[in-house]
Amino acid sequence: MKSIYKIIITSFVFLSFTLAIHAQETVPVSKADILTKVAEKNNAIKISEQEFNAARADYRQTNAIFLPNISASHTGITTTNPLMAFGSKLNQEILTQNDFNPALLNDPTQVQNFATKFEFQQPLINLDGIYQRKAAKSTMEAMALKSERLSDYLNFEVEKAYMQLQLAYKGVAVLEKALKTVNDHKKIADNSFKQGYLQRADVLNVEVRVTEVQNQLQTAQSNVKNASDYLAFLMDDKSGVVFMPTDSLSTLTTEINADKLSENRADIQAMQLATNAYQAINKADKMAFLPRLNAFGSYELYDDKLFNTDANGYLIGAQLQWNLFEGSKRIGKTQKSKAEFEKAKLEYEQYVSQSELDLNKARRMFLDAENKLKLTSLALAQSEESLRIRTNRFKEGLEKTSDLLGSETQYAQKELEYYQTIFEYNYAKAYLQFLTK
Repeated sequence: MKSIYKIIITSFVFLSFTLAIHAQETVPVSKADILTKVAEKNNAIKISEQEFNAARADYRQTNAIFLPNISASHTGITTTNPLMAFGSKLNQEILTQNDFNPALLNDPTQVQNFATKFEFQQPLINLDGIYQRKAAKSTMEAMALKSERLSDYLNFEVEKAYMQLQLAYKGVAVLEKALKTVNDHKKIADNSFKQGYLQRADVLNVEVRVTEVQNQLQTAQSNVKNASDYLAFLMDDKSGVVFMPTDSLSTLTTEINADKLSENRADIQAMQLATNAYQAINKADKMAFLPRLNAFGSYELYDDKLFNTDANGYLIGAQLQWNLFEGSKRIGKTQKSKAEFEKAKLEYEQYVSQSELDLNKARRMFLDAENKLKLTSLALAQSEESLRIRTNRFKEGLEKTSDLLGSETQYAQKELEYYQTIFEYNYAKAYLQFLTK
């Protein structure tokens, strides 16, 4: 009796879970639609775009080594300082003979001065700035390639997630079919038990198998929701619907070229550009030992009233500046950038080696999946035929219940394994395409 109650409770829980799953809205979706939405809405892509914008802004800042620095100011003062008072009148071009009176020079009356000043500074020769600009440009280009590789990676993630969703739905379909089959066997077992052909223990074995398949089906339905949630995460979709693929899981027929690792791959090019940036920074630090040549100038307007411009004058000049020693600060900075450049070169070499290692592993994984697909296909056909024969014999009372259940379990397992192998085959092929793109 306890076993019967347990079966009834399990069936009730399974039915409740199934109804909850179906209560959610199911939305058919194609892989192309997902790829489009990921490209538009994925947060990782948006973050990468902002990182590129920041790198581009850093590069644009280096325009300062070619363009002038222009500023304007308006200053007003009131003073009785002898020097400032005399200079202010001189700038205003209002000096008179009386202003040279020693008494007025030493103790002037209050003087107001308003100055409007336009200044510019024009870099002429700044070799360190040129290499800093090269470093910023390499960094910007590296960020662009990083964004491109991120898009490639997300496309691969969509491929994998979509296949996982297809596999999850295949699992549900297989287990629903297995549940129908085992329920049919239960009906036959019940009839045989009533006619005295089977023992009660045989009927209980069938009932246990029904419960087992129901539990597996519940897990498979959870896998559907998990796969759907991950696709929603990639698309930044918060609707809470359950996605359903518009096409079922089948082997990919696309051709792949996995002969060798391409140095034109976006992430490898980005690593090379990052190394170039460190090299340019090191050269910029070395060039900081050389002098700089800059031009400067100003145009000034003076008056004793606010915003008036009765007097004016200009100044133009050039400055050759050479910082000979800064307490070994530049020496240490150059040594640090040199070490960072050498580190970047080693990281690039390590990254290429790691990529080649990943490619070799992916090739072997693909070959293993290809061979496994052939074997699982054969095993599925054999287990299907075995189940057909045992089912016919069971209906005639010529087969044991345990043998029939064993064949049914084996067929369901082989069918699930077959679709899992298709997923592994497709995943290995997609991964190879990603590594060699």
